[in-house]
Amino acid sequence: MLKKGDKAPDFMGKDHNGKDIKLSDFKGKKLVLYFYPKDNTPGCTAEACDLRDNYQRFESLGYKIVGVSKDNEKSHKGFIEKFNLPFPLISDTDTVILQAYEAWGEKKFMGRQYVGIIRKTFVIDENGIIFDIIEKVDTKSHTAQIL
Repeated sequence: MLKKGDKAPDFMGKDHNGKDIKLSDFKGKKLVLYFYPKDNTPGCTAEACDLRDNYQRFESLGYKIVGVSKDNEKSHKGFIEKFNLPFPLISDTDTVILQAYEAWGEKKFMGRQYVGIIRKTFVIDENGIIFDIIEKVDTKSHTAQIL
């Protein structure tokens, strides 16, 4: 079980442009790594747009933002363009990153149990250490939970 103070699991994935993104790219920077279920759904759109609307605040405080879901690169590209998102989204179709960050597991929705993406956010410090984990994400005001 990942907790505050742990070393963040290393990862590498492709963003919406097919570019490799890895944890080591953010050495010396603070990183908001957020996991969300699906592009273009109401909650995920609200969360991404809240982060977008506060992006300058994050930047001024030295944070980078990266989103991760199981959607493919084409879906991410469309989502970014449609909502003018200023940060990259990683496609994790094989769930390797999701599993490493314990964001893939059993969920319940409308009385049904299934395995899927668990919405959560990790704030990682400049040295790759988990500074905070947000497990009950408020999609409409996620920035307030992080900063």
